[in-house]
Amino acid sequence: MVLAEAKEPNPEFTRKVVEAGGKTVNLCFQCGTCTGSCPSGRQTAFRVRKVVRRAQLGFEEDVLPSDDLWLCTTCYTCYERCPRGVEIVDIIMALRNMAVRKGYIADAHKKVAQLISKTGHLVSLRDEDKALRKKLGLQETPPTVFAHADALEQVKKIAQACGFDKLVETGGK
Repeated sequence: MVLAEAKEPNPEFTRKVVEAGGKTVNLCFQCGTCTGSCPSGRQTAFRVRKVVRRAQLGFEEDVLPSDDLWLCTTCYTCYERCPRGVEIVDIIMALRNMAVRKGYIADAHKKVAQLISKTGHLVSLRDEDKALRKKLGLQETPPTVFAHADALEQVKKIAQACGFDKLVETGGK
């Protein structure tokens, strides 16, 4: 029988999580309220408590490449019920930002980010959508960047200025 090798906690990673926006990560005492109330956790294997604990211990290689990081829907139920006021969604978002910089991003999130970078919207405007809008008495094209090319150019300039376009294109690599 081979015993698993024990991992050493890395407080440096935990410090980076705090600096990246997860400032309350060390307040968590692992009561499990977040996991027990997580709507995503009821439908998936997501256990937010485990993600937070791994961040507390500095287990970067367990956290950043994990698919679990992308299962949070940012509904804030965990935060609202946390007896310690741990800002769990902020921790998740900080970890996601760190993950993307390391080249880890869920495919679905990458596709949405690419769409925003390209069109200025989370969803594309299909011909079926235009027809339905017209049938409902609305303008075929909503008064957003879809209807205003200059606004889309501004979105693209902002994405370019902050490096979002390249980050999305390369997945952080």
